[in-house]
Amino acid sequence: MTAHHGPPPHGPQPHGPLGPPAYGPLGHGPQSHGPPAFGPTGYNAPGAGPPSQPPPGPPPPPAGYPGHQPWMVSRRRRVFWPVVAVVVMAFLGLAVLGLTVWEVGLAASVFGSLAAFLPLVAVISIYLWIDRWEPEPPGLLWMTLLWGSCIAVPIALVLNTAAELYLRPVAGARLSTILTGSIVAPIVEEAAKGLFLIILVARRGKEFDGIVDGIVYAGLVAIGFAFIENILYLGRAFADEGLEGGIHVFVLRCVLSPFSHPLFTTMIGIAIGVMVRSRRPGRFLLPVLGYCGAVLLHGLWNASTFLLRGFGFFIVYILVMVPVFVLAVVLVLWQRNRERQTVATQLPQFVAAGWLAPYEVQVLANMRTRRQWRALAEIHWGKAGARAVRTYQVAATELAFLNDRLARGAVGPDGQQWFQEVAAAFHAARQQLATAYPQALPAAASIR
Repeated sequence: MTAHHGPPPHGPQPHGPLGPPAYGPLGHGPQSHGPPAFGPTGYNAPGAGPPSQPPPGPPPPPAGYPGHQPWMVSRRRRVFWPVVAVVVMAFLGLAVLGLTVWEVGLAASVFGSLAAFLPLVAVISIYLWIDRWEPEPPGLLWMTLLWGSCIAVPIALVLNTAAELYLRPVAGARLSTILTGSIVAPIVEEAAKGLFLIILVARRGKEFDGIVDGIVYAGLVAIGFAFIENILYLGRAFADEGLEGGIHVFVLRCVLSPFSHPLFTTMIGIAIGVMVRSRRPGRFLLPVLGYCGAVLLHGLWNASTFLLRGFGFFIVYILVMVPVFVLAVVLVLWQRNRERQTVATQLPQFVAAGWLAPYEVQVLANMRTRRQWRALAEIHWGKAGARAVRTYQVAATELAFLNDRLARGAVGPDGQQWFQEVAAAFHAARQQLATAYPQALPAAASIR
């Protein structure tokens, strides 16, 4: 992405632990004989069936545990810096939009905004579908989108423009455009988008459970980037070539290739997802390899617009982009099934410890029965009941995922505290559900 220096080229534009013995992770550490320190809420022993009375309040946390707030509350802490970040992002985003209006005019900017918005909902919905087993915090997803649109775009706009202005006197107008679009833009833009993923895994690494989370965060930061970039290029096309030019660019960018930017950055997300699930010494090199893959794919895509008088675009589209997209879809489906298997294999260990009932595992390990449980709760106890069931489902899934990571040693030195936090959140969600809606947990036994 660069500032405009004349009519755009014809075709798509460059994109540019272990816990205390009585309260530790199950299946791979010393365990007590009997219920855990936070005895199961609403379920007294394996095979005992659902409770006949509402459960008592939860016992105090294990000795030495500094305290825990449910995940819904703990994620509201430390508000100041996120607010500052949102304000900065909003300012930069408005600056980019203001630049667009100044460059192409109000009418062209409105056309570009409306046209760029059309594929946005569908593409975001697909990534939210990918994230259904353990949904990421909504605020963090919004922050991801805002980074892509309001931080990565200005970085790319400034650096790409500076590079083209530097190259133009040396290489000439056309060659400088080709070099900027094919080499500089991929390097800058994938770095600007990937930087958020690095910050996220460094500051909020517990939100990364594996490849699926990497794909989701990478896709959303790229969607935010592509949205603003599409406004710029669609507006320019409308201003320079009228409605026909705007429609032509809309078809190329929003119909034929709405997943181009997400696909590039997905290479980085996959690499980070593999890294967080590994304890091998060389794992920290994986994001670098993912970045190189993203730059290579991005550069090939951008260069295709200059090959064979624009016909190279369709060659690269058919021979490279479509196969890579299909492979990404297969990977997503495989990883989603792997998440289902993780829930199905890890939760029975907690049944054996008395943390939940056997019939709950059958419901929690299937997306269809999870939906049925929420629907049943909504029928009997309204939307609040459905939300309580959903909160419990997510907490149980987080418990299963973390227990799997602990079993493989894919956690850091804070694994003990992390497990205590997740287990406490699970018991809090179960306590809340069993207290507010005493029949919600037994109702799961009727779902097939």
